[in-house]
Amino acid sequence: MGDIFEDKLEKSLATIRDGARFPDIQSKVKVDPEHHFVGFDAYQKILASDIDIVMLCTPPGYRPMHFEAAVEARKHVFAEKPFGTDPVGVKRFMAAGKKSEQLKLAVMAGAQRRSQKEYVETVRKVHDGASGDITATYANWIGTPVIQQKERDPNWKDMTWQHRAWYSFVWLCGDQIVEQHLHNIDVINWVMGGHPVKVVASGGAVWRPREEIYGNIFDHVSSDFVYANGVHMSSVCRQFPREKGIYTNISELVVGSKGRTNCKDMGPPGLNPYVQEHIDMVKSIRGQGPYINRAMEVAESTMTTIMARESAYSGQEITWDQIMASNLDLFPKSFDYDLPMGVPPLPVPGVYKFS
Repeated sequence: MGDIFEDKLEKSLATIRDGARFPDIQSKVKVDPEHHFVGFDAYQKILASDIDIVMLCTPPGYRPMHFEAAVEARKHVFAEKPFGTDPVGVKRFMAAGKKSEQLKLAVMAGAQRRSQKEYVETVRKVHDGASGDITATYANWIGTPVIQQKERDPNWKDMTWQHRAWYSFVWLCGDQIVEQHLHNIDVINWVMGGHPVKVVASGGAVWRPREEIYGNIFDHVSSDFVYANGVHMSSVCRQFPREKGIYTNISELVVGSKGRTNCKDMGPPGLNPYVQEHIDMVKSIRGQGPYINRAMEVAESTMTTIMARESAYSGQEITWDQIMASNLDLFPKSFDYDLPMGVPPLPVPGVYKFS
């Protein structure tokens, strides 16, 4: 196991060793002290050890670098979503994804709906024509804030602080539409068989105060995507506090000429999808099931969400060709716990420049 913070590593290890919560696996968890790796190079030490599968669960800003290294080490990969936070990083992930396919490495994504039986069966039936011609699609993650760190220890320098509160900073989390709403947008891309060709989005921060713990992300984004066949996806994500009367809605909807579906109502219930995705991955590795490599499809969904974020930030319509050609790179070029790091201001449409 590896982390840049020792206390985080030990907390994670203690969680999976908790016999009350996980009695079936407690005796199987054998991570000796020599295999506790701490630091920005911990991922390299993990990949150099005797492992078969690497699980990438760090903040998503690191996903392209870690995935690339895992593929070079010829490891099977479980990669949490999203697969990056900027176009340069996602394109780096895509290049490694193509190599992982050539090497026949199994790559499972933390887009667990793709392993959930209700979704799998429903999407298959939609593809077989059960809903007729698709005329409109909708994706929603209207939920509550994610704030890991309520205050800053005065001893924490900028880089340490931003990692402790990673969900509040664009370079680490990608903003809500990328880090969280990807789940719903990925389902619609799955149904549609590909990515949209353009988007117009708007958003802002009406609830998140302009205080340090809230960083530089929006708290709401609404997007109008258009696919190559002219079908639109209306996408809404929002994170407001869970107060009395605040509306929430986490869902997908596909409207067709023969009816509509919430993308999971034409399939029987299955196992917990967080369990099923790992069963499917192990079967893929062992050759006991179909080969699974979700690198490219979820990378495309990640780029779809970044395309919308950049549209909301800039106020521009952005096309798929533009986002794929973008040289936007948010990733730092050096890493140190004491590194000073400024926080870019909250984007202002018309002032913020997409590049």
